[in-house]
Amino acid sequence: MNERNKLILLYDYYGELLSESQQKYFEDYYFNNLSLGEVSEELNISRNAVHKQIKSAIEKLYFFEEKLKMISKSKLLMKKIKEITDDRLKQELIDIIES
Repeated sequence: MNERNKLILLYDYYGELLSESQQKYFEDYYFNNLSLGEVSEELNISRNAVHKQIKSAIEKLYFFEEKLKMISKSKLLMKKIKEITDDRLKQELIDIIES
């Protein structure tokens, strides 16, 4: 998995734990494909400030996964679920994880 996809996955799990401004910067940069300059122009702040906010958000996302391990646990759980032979139970568990 490339770095960008890994960050987006981390954001999917932990994005709501970031500040509103960090969410905005991260989403503009990674989801809306805006450059640092475009984000800074849109928000009327320096390019460096945008860079610092995004860098801080990324550090927090990695920190959250390091401490909570939700992605790691989810992957392990999905691996175990695939080993279940009862299709109904398997689907119920997958539905719980994906909700």
